[in-house]
Amino acid sequence: MLALVQRVAEARVEIAGEVVGAIGAGLLVLVCAEPGDTEQQAAKLVDKLLKLRIFSDQAGKMNRSVADVAGGLLIVSQFTLAADVSGGNRPSFTGAAGPELGRQLYDKVLELARVRHPQVAAGQFGADMQVGLINDGPVTIPIRIA
Repeated sequence: MLALVQRVAEARVEIAGEVVGAIGAGLLVLVCAEPGDTEQQAAKLVDKLLKLRIFSDQAGKMNRSVADVAGGLLIVSQFTLAADVSGGNRPSFTGAAGPELGRQLYDKVLELARVRHPQVAAGQFGADMQVGLINDGPVTIPIRIA
């Protein structure tokens, strides 16, 4: 599974002009399943997200997790994370899981995150979404769970 994690001061996702998910300070997480990914990888991703120490402590060091700071999670599906541009200028998305597996694993990430964290918002799988954010830092971390 692939994820792009951004530490945010705030973030929201809209569909057709309507806000469907929003958080204050926390993590915006763009998620992409790849062929062969499993629910175990979804669980590892959620574990990593909740323990990732990218929030500042009192000394200004990145030493606190989203759980430590009581931040929100905004989880958005984004198959384009698997884009391959090595063959030209038009991206190929063959590295992304098909829609059925992609939806299953995205839903699993949301389910597990909601069980373990009190503030989880989401986009809508397969929808045309507009994502707005204020990246805090900026801090942006790519993650691959094998």
